[in-house]
Parts: sequence; C-alpha cells; structure tokens
Amino acid sequence: MRVEKWMVKDVVTVGKDTDIKKAIRLMKDNSIRHLPVVEDDRFLGFVTEGELRQLLIPSMLEEIKVKDVMISDPVTVSPEADIETAAKLVYHYKIGGLPVVEKGKLVGILTVTDILRAFIAMMGILAAGSRLDVVIGDFPASFEEVYNIIYNNNVKIISLGITSNEEDETVYSFRLEKCKLEPVVESLKKRGYKVVSTFP
Repeated sequence: MRVEKWMVKDVVTVGKDTDIKKAIRLMKDNSIRHLPVVEDDRFLGFVTEGELRQLLIPSMLEEIKVKDVMISDPVTVSPEADIETAAKLVYHYKIGGLPVVEKGKLVGILTVTDILRAFIAMMGILAAGSRLDVVIGDFPASFEEVYNIIYNNNVKIISLGITSNEEDETVYSFRLEKCKLEPVVESLKKRGYKVVSTFP
C-alpha cells in the first residue's frame, strides 16, 4: 500500500517568517505536533513540538521566527513510496511524522498514527476474529500442510504475520475469521506442529 492512501492531505502549514508564538498556537488549536514550512508552494522545512520545547523560553517567543528553529533538511517520503518504507524511516530516525513531498511540493504528512492505522487495516486487527500462532519451520511443504489443515476445518485466513520466539524459532501468526480453534489446534498437534498461542 502506498503512502498517498494513508497520508493526511489537508495539512496545516506555516511560512518561514511566522513567529513562534503563532506556530505554537496553531499546533495547540489543531491538536498537532508537526508543522511543515511552506513558501510559494515550495516545501522549506519542518517544525516539531519537540524542537520548540527544547529551544524556547517564554521571553523569546516574540523574537524568534519559524525559520530560526525549523529543520531545513528533514527526512521526507514520496507519496508513491510503500507504507513499509515510511515505517522504516520513522523507526530508524526515531521521528513522529514524515512530510510527504513530490517534486519539491508538500502534498501531505504521514504520522506514526497514520502508519499504525495502515498496519491495523493490513492485518485485519479491528475485524472480529481469531489468531493462531504456529511454529512451522522453513520448508514450503510444511506451510502448505498447515494451510490445508486450516482450510479443511472450514476456516478463512484473513492475514499472516511472521516473527520469531525466544528459541529463535520462526512463528507464523495466522489471523482468522472468528471460529472455534480447538479442532484446528488438535489437527496441527497430531501432525507434530507446535502451537505457541491462540486468541481468543
């Protein structure tokens, strides 16, 4: 899924000569923590709530302009980028939001909340369902067998995630339509598969 599907397109922005007091008020009034800096339709930089908290004291608010504190070369992302790329950028740089820029023009903003919303949708987490965590191994035939066991119990798979446990075993997390898991678990155990956990 691309960034453009999940980004906020109606973005509150400021100019580089806006005073900091107004920028802080904009953040507060709109319940946001990031302000892109734009001039003549060009993206110039980024102001974050964290930066303002670190740099300012009340007596300086009237004197300092946005251009004095903005991040002039922030990490950005293209609207055509996939959501996984954006998530890696946020994680790697430990930031809370990404300006979405195309040909030097700001077209949106993507926050951690937007990325979380995308992954929740991808995993079907908000849909009523069940979860089955199974250690399968690295053999394609094993995965096919587990898939067939689930399918033969008339259970539909919504999504699949892969992680590892404390024993460094590969764990496949099947998100399923809400169902009775006992018959599936019993069938898997009979075939020698390790069921790590289930929900509910």
